[in-house]
Amino acid sequence: MKSILSAAYRDGHRYLAQDGTNEVPEVERNAPTELSDAVGTVLGIAGWAGTAAGVVGIIVTGVMMAVSMKRGEGSEHMSRLGMVLGGCILVATAGPIVTFFFGDQEGEG
Repeated sequence: MKSILSAAYRDGHRYLAQDGTNEVPEVERNAPTELSDAVGTVLGIAGWAGTAAGVVGIIVTGVMMAVSMKRGEGSEHMSRLGMVLGGCILVATAGPIVTFFFGDQEGEG
């Protein structure tokens, strides 16, 4: 799938080249090492924070379910649990999805 998307991107932009060769120029990725390290650190912290927030959300939802069950109240905790679990899935899959679309593309030509 990734090669199909890359080929579609190259074919769609082939005619936009300015040098008359109809070739898309290769772009080098030379981000400064300090910047790459800083971005990696921030994304790592954000990933851990999202995971911790998901765990706390599940615990809080469970506590609220237990308290309302003890009081004899009925409320819609399953929808809250579903939203928390949906957020956990989103946090867990964000990295792999971005890597799939924008990851290392060397070797494709």
